[in-house]
Amino acid sequence: MLRKNRPAFAMGEETLGKIRGHHIELYLDVERPYKPMLRRPPYPASLETRKEIEKNIKELLDMDVIRKIGHNEIVKITTPVIINWNDGKSRLCGNFRALNSYTKADRYPIPRIPHALDKLAKAKYITKTHCMKGFHQNVVRPNSMKLLRIICHMGIYEYTRMPFGIKNAPAHFQRMMDTIFQEEILEGWIVVYIYDIIIYSETWEDHVQYIDRLLSKYTHVNLKISLKKSNFGPQELLALGHKVSGLILAIEHNKLAAVLQKPVPNNIKEMQSFLGFASYYRNHIKIFAHITSNLYKLCSKDVVFEITKEIRDEYERIKH
Repeated sequence: MLRKNRPAFAMGEETLGKIRGHHIELYLDVERPYKPMLRRPPYPASLETRKEIEKNIKELLDMDVIRKIGHNEIVKITTPVIINWNDGKSRLCGNFRALNSYTKADRYPIPRIPHALDKLAKAKYITKTHCMKGFHQNVVRPNSMKLLRIICHMGIYEYTRMPFGIKNAPAHFQRMMDTIFQEEILEGWIVVYIYDIIIYSETWEDHVQYIDRLLSKYTHVNLKISLKKSNFGPQELLALGHKVSGLILAIEHNKLAAVLQKPVPNNIKEMQSFLGFASYYRNHIKIFAHITSNLYKLCSKDVVFEITKEIRDEYERIKH
């Protein structure tokens, strides 16, 4: 069945799909005057960083995610690039904070994790599929490409596919996925969370049929998934930051390890980051609101940030 649906899989980053029938368009807030900050020069970069930029630019060109801007084109908006590192691998991103501040917000809702997990907890068989570089498979409308121009020591390029770091990218992608897979969602056997789709069922026979239908739909809309990051019918898998096994839900301990080793936060920003992480798993923490009340108060503007014994005890109680 997987062989039959081979076109649904990306054989590598160079074989990204190009989703049919759905395009992204950016809308700027026309009531705000365009300031010079939208036309920005490239950041200074070390020799090592320039090499990583060059490597990433070549990869994006090969994937048809960006294209070079001609010398005769008038350029009004440019965004400098930065290099992020993840698991020892570099990734080029545009620093789109200025552009995002002028972009009208898309209020389309992203599914709540607890609601999705409620559905998975009742399933006996679960499969997870992950779209390969999902945003980069979504084509940008021509009139929006001029807003997505990046600049570096190699020149000016523009995104032809949706880049990472754009304000409305998650909302747009969620709407598109909900539209494409509307029938399957209404039938009640998939959960769609941005670029992850999870199949759940009570019988193996139904499960195999659902996998076949989902892969066929991926092929039909030319949306490619990553075989490496997908799991088909395992006894246990990681989904939405949780370990899911049959009727059991548990916290993904790899995500907890780094947090458990951290000392008490030294400032408001660190405390807010910790509370954000803890809130994601609040369903696993009894009387969460009660035991975090003082930590939230500590983040208020009119409160002096001071780590008392009471604060330290609450922090350790949440961790353990």
